[in-house]
Amino acid sequence: MLQQLQVPGILFTPICPHSLSFRPLILPEHVTVRIMVPFNSGSPAWASFDGKDRKLLVAGDALLCSMAPWPVPTARQVDSTTDFLRSIHDGLHWNLRKTQSFDGPRDI
Repeated sequence: MLQQLQVPGILFTPICPHSLSFRPLILPEHVTVRIMVPFNSGSPAWASFDGKDRKLLVAGDALLCSMAPWPVPTARQVDSTTDFLRSIHDGLHWNLRKTQSFDGPRDI
């Protein structure tokens, strides 16, 4: 039997951060996150949503991110931790080694 859980909140996860100080955040459902290109920015920025069409952001532009009124349904067979780790294991091929070919010794 599948079990449904509800966690009203926002998971804010930096993708490809340039510093280890950028960590995922779990925010309450009522929070609105504002991401802004500073007015004194020397160059524009780009935003990409789900890897699709990227949008140019210039100095002063801002993105507002808030929780949608519609929940994202999820299903799990065993428990959420096992299902989550299994999906990462399968998607990222953790602990799998490719067979390497050996062409023989090389002359240097």
